[in-house]
Amino acid sequence: MGYKYIIAGLLIGFCGVVSAQERLLSKDAAVSLALENNFGIKVAKNQVAIADNNAGILNSGYLPSFTGTAGATYNELNSNTEYPGQFESNGSPRPDLEINDAESQSYNAALRLDYTLFDGMGRRYNFKRLKEQYQLSELQARETIENTILQLFSVYYEIARLTENENVLRQALEISKQRIKRAEYSFEYGQNTKLDILNAQVDVTNDSISLMNVQQNLANAKRDLNVVLNQNLNETFVVDTLVSFIPRLQLEDYIAQSKENNVAILQTERNMAINEYDIKVNRSGYLPTVGLSGSYGWNLNQSAATSFLPGQIIPGSNRNSLNLALGANLTWNLFDGGGTTVRVKNAKIAYENQEIFKEQVIMEVDRDILNALGIYENRLQIFQIQEQNVVTNQNNFERSKEQFQLGRITSIEFRQAQINLLNAQTNKNLAKYDAKLAELQLLQLTGQLLSVEF
Repeated sequence: MGYKYIIAGLLIGFCGVVSAQERLLSKDAAVSLALENNFGIKVAKNQVAIADNNAGILNSGYLPSFTGTAGATYNELNSNTEYPGQFESNGSPRPDLEINDAESQSYNAALRLDYTLFDGMGRRYNFKRLKEQYQLSELQARETIENTILQLFSVYYEIARLTENENVLRQALEISKQRIKRAEYSFEYGQNTKLDILNAQVDVTNDSISLMNVQQNLANAKRDLNVVLNQNLNETFVVDTLVSFIPRLQLEDYIAQSKENNVAILQTERNMAINEYDIKVNRSGYLPTVGLSGSYGWNLNQSAATSFLPGQIIPGSNRNSLNLALGANLTWNLFDGGGTTVRVKNAKIAYENQEIFKEQVIMEVDRDILNALGIYENRLQIFQIQEQNVVTNQNNFERSKEQFQLGRITSIEFRQAQINLLNAQTNKNLAKYDAKLAELQLLQLTGQLLSVEF
């Protein structure tokens, strides 16, 4: 055997030892990591938190507004008053009146409370609308989670398929390496020609390359899963290759309840409820608004001395006042040019459109479920056929191996039996995970993807 085959065998054996030491990433653990770390799910959860804040009492309009104001003013006055042509009683000119550094200050503070007693029920319906918006955001987050879970398992089962294919190819490579030894022994004893050795070496090379390609694809798929799970790209693990299918009767129950659980249908229902509240909110424009207001204020004015009459200075003064005011107001827009009427009509049309859209979604969901069920049953039957095909090819390979060892068939015929078995095993692996993914897609359409065990 050439040194190339020895090195390839050592590398493949080393990879097998490393794989045996890797931790098992179960399906439940993968789902938990995705729910906790996935980027898209994190964003969806934040959107739900925003909707929750919007639907809270602090954003409802039911609470009063309470404001406080304060202010201060400072003035400094320098003035010089002249009296040209004016004289005192003794005949002397009237002197100028000069005021320097005359300071004045004013201070004020006030508290004001405003509360809307009645706004035509618009506040109430808008608050209910925000509650519906919150439920819609939860459904949107659920849709994101469902899509992420499907993405997760499409990668997870691809890793499982490649893992099983790797084991199959490793076994095929081992068989081909044994053929080289047998061909070399037979050649030494003159039982065959050098051609048998060369054929076996070619098969070892092909099997080695196939195994290396699968291992590279497997490493890439694991990195893809690490992205979905938002963990270290070089994180190593092995996955669970065991797959079980849901009984048909249980699937039929899920399908019968799909209209109550499908996320797309539920979203249309929430949108209809939102549109219904939009109509009521717009109708509130026909009714008056009644509000209460109250204020409490304090003012302090400190005035400086000023000149008033010729030759007289009015001394400064302090004025301190407190003010309490209560009031009620009623506002009724008796006619706004028809704007409220137009908004109500448009809201009703939007509601009718949402009803039409719901009917469309229900029909599309029914179609998608029937298609998904047909695809699932077809793939499940293919998997069962492939399982039987593996049994048949395994028996054929064992018989061919016996005949080859007895020298009754050629190495080419034996290689063909080996290839047939290899193809049957890889096709079975593909059919198994295709059927499981089709089942998961059917579960998503019935609204049960997040309620079943994986």
